[in-house]
Amino acid sequence: MHDTRTTATFRYEALRAVSSGIVETASATFLLIIAVRWFEAGALAKGCVAAGSGLGYLMSPAVVSLVQRLQIPAATAASHLALAGGAVMGAAALFPVLPLFTFASLVSLAAAGAIIPLLTQVYQDNYPPHSRGRLFSRTVMIRIVTAAGFSLGAGELLSADIAYFRPLLGIFAGALLFAAWCLARIPSTPLAVADGGHPFRMFRAIADDRVFRATLISWMLMGFANLMMQPLRVEYLANPRYGLVLSAASIAVLTGVVPNLARLVLSPVWGWVFDRANFFVLRMTLNLGFALGIVSFFTSQSMTGLVLAAVTFGVSSAGGDVAWSLWVTKIAPPSRVADYMSVHTFFTGLRGLVAPLVGFSLVERYSMTTMGWLAAACILAATLMLLPEARRGSPVGSDTAAA
Repeated sequence: MHDTRTTATFRYEALRAVSSGIVETASATFLLIIAVRWFEAGALAKGCVAAGSGLGYLMSPAVVSLVQRLQIPAATAASHLALAGGAVMGAAALFPVLPLFTFASLVSLAAAGAIIPLLTQVYQDNYPPHSRGRLFSRTVMIRIVTAAGFSLGAGELLSADIAYFRPLLGIFAGALLFAAWCLARIPSTPLAVADGGHPFRMFRAIADDRVFRATLISWMLMGFANLMMQPLRVEYLANPRYGLVLSAASIAVLTGVVPNLARLVLSPVWGWVFDRANFFVLRMTLNLGFALGIVSFFTSQSMTGLVLAAVTFGVSSAGGDVAWSLWVTKIAPPSRVADYMSVHTFFTGLRGLVAPLVGFSLVERYSMTTMGWLAAACILAATLMLLPEARRGSPVGSDTAAA
C-alpha cells in the first residue's frame, strides 16, 4: 500500500512541479518587474507583492487548524487553496490596475504558501523515510528546470514589450489551476485532530521541544536577513538609481536562470545529504553559502561578479529547498509533522511579510553594499547559534521518534 501511495504521490508531484516552477518565477522575479516597470509602484506596493508568500506562511497555523477541524484530506485542502489563487490571479490578468494587481499578487502567492504544511504531512505519510529527501529533490529538479526555462522565455517577452505582462499573469493563473488539479489526485488522509481547538495550540511545541525552539530562533535571524535582501535583487538590477539598469531578460537570467541551473545540478546532491547527514551541520553550511552569495551580489558591478554570486546563491538554495521543506520530519512525532511545519511556516511568514518592507525602507537610507554586509552578519550570528546543536548530533527522524 505504501508503495502505491508513494508512486501516485510522486507522479502528481512531478507534474505539479512544472506549475510550481512557473509560479516560483512570479514570486522571485516577474511580479516585481511588472510592479517596477509597468505600474511604477511605490515601496508599499512593492513590499506587498514581495510579501505574498510570507502572508501564506503566516496563515498556515490557522489553515492547518481549520483543515483538522473540517477533516478534509490534506491534499484536497491544498487543492482548494491553489484553485482560489488561480482565480484571483486570473482576475488581475483581465483587469490590470495596480490595486487589483497588488491584491492578486498577495493573495495568489499566499495561497501557494499556505499549502506547505499540508504537503509536508503528505510527504511524511506517503514517502518512506530513507528516500524522502531523494524523492522530494527529484520533483524540485523538475521545478528548477521549468523555472529556468520559463524565466528565460518570459524575460525575453517582457523585454520585447512590458505590456505583455497581461498574458504572463494569465499563465501564472493557469499554473495555479493546474496545480489544483494535480493536488486533488494525490492520496492523503485528514490530519490528526490534536488537543485544543484554537489555531495556536501547536505553538506549545516551542516550549516543549528544546531542539525545535533553538532551530526556530536561529532560522528567524537567518531567514529575515535572506528575505530582506531577496526582492532587493530585482530592485538592484532594475532601478536606475544603482547604475545597472539591466533589461528584463538580463534580470531574469541573473535572478532566475543562473541560480536555477545551479540548483538543478546540486539538488540531488543535497537531497542525498539530507537523508544521511547531521542536519545542523548541513544548515550551517547552507547559511554560510547564503551569506557569501548576498555579499558578492550586492558588492558587484560587473556581469561576471553578478553571475558568480547568482551561482553561489543557487547552490545554497538547492540545499535550502530540501532543508526548509523537510527538516521537521527529523524531529517531530509522525502525527504532528503538519503542526510543527505550520509553526515553522508561520515564523517564515512573519519575516516574509516584514523583511521586504524593512528592506525597501532601509535601502532608501543605506547603500546596497551596506545592506549586504548587514544581512551577512545576521546570517553568521544565526549560524553560530546552531553550533551547540551540531555538537550534540543530528536529531533522529520523526519516523523513529516516540509519538
